[in-house]
Amino acid sequence: MPYWHLSIVYFFYFAIVGVLFPFWGLYLQYKGFDPLAVGQLMAIFAATKIIAPNLWHTLINRISKRHTQQIQIATLLSWLAFLGIFAADTFWAMALIIGLFSFFWSAALPQIEAITFNHLQQQVYAYAMIRLWGSIGFIVTVAILGLIVEHYGIWIVPIAMLNLYIALWLFSLLIPEVVENTSLHNQGSATTSWLERIALLSVCFLMQASHGVYYTFYSIHLEQYGYSKALIGQLWALGVIVELGLFLIMRQLLQYYGARRLLITSLSLAILRWLLIGEFPQYLSILIIAQSLHAVTFGVFHAVAIHLIYHYFYGSYQYLGQALYSSLSFGAGVSIGSLVGGYLWIWTSPTITFIVAASVAFIGVLVAWMWVDTKYRY
Repeated sequence: MPYWHLSIVYFFYFAIVGVLFPFWGLYLQYKGFDPLAVGQLMAIFAATKIIAPNLWHTLINRISKRHTQQIQIATLLSWLAFLGIFAADTFWAMALIIGLFSFFWSAALPQIEAITFNHLQQQVYAYAMIRLWGSIGFIVTVAILGLIVEHYGIWIVPIAMLNLYIALWLFSLLIPEVVENTSLHNQGSATTSWLERIALLSVCFLMQASHGVYYTFYSIHLEQYGYSKALIGQLWALGVIVELGLFLIMRQLLQYYGARRLLITSLSLAILRWLLIGEFPQYLSILIIAQSLHAVTFGVFHAVAIHLIYHYFYGSYQYLGQALYSSLSFGAGVSIGSLVGGYLWIWTSPTITFIVAASVAFIGVLVAWMWVDTKYRY
């Protein structure tokens, strides 16, 4: 298994996320966009995830059947499209450029996930050990860029993002191709009902919809309370640092607690997290606790979700499962959460906006409790 080839790709893919969520909203604000416009522009990133995975797969299959080449073409086009951001000054110009480079970037991740599982084959439990390098990339980027932005200004954000896009493309050229061996996929997954699949995808949608407010407005929320950009970046990094520890023990957690219990626990702690951020942003100690919960609300949830997607969508359906997961959770979920959050932020208050996010996570708990019934542990 090409552990380091895949790990480095995850590192740079999520290093880009380390620029996007903590700093891109602040950059848009610096460019003169109001909170509603920021919410709408940030929602484009998620919206492209709705259509990009399936549309890209349909289009690129006519050019190449190899997953590695499909990833390489997508990452190449993403940084070429990103160059337009330096000329975008109006809302519609910014929306167009964001839509273009985000489309290609979003299309690459399901391909990366699928080829990773094809390399892992029966060692699916080892996924977390590769994915943790994405978290490391996020942490390193947030920590370093936070200091750079504090010293030089927010204008440097798109330059950092362009360099990371180019690095992602360069390292994607090193990923070796693998021939899928469908005989190695678990046979028990063939008994999974479509009700379970729909319930799981619905839970993923709800969880990421609740995160949409956080991804878009967390930095803006804290800046309004006087927190420095460096400290905001450190708080973002804190959540992912704690997440690393859980990635290291995910196999043991799955074996001991089971996927369903972990799924419900992560949703329940998301409720608590959004309430803490919404009600007590003036207390740094409470924010530290809330950010530590990111290890569960994102890290554990994602590891469990991707684990179940692998089992629920087996054989030739593996890419479909990855595409649906990306489209409905990080796509539709984050997009709707970000967009609705923008309206709530203006019409009500930040506190009420985070309370609504907590309510969405609570609905996810109910769906998981009633309809997600899984026996897969490792």
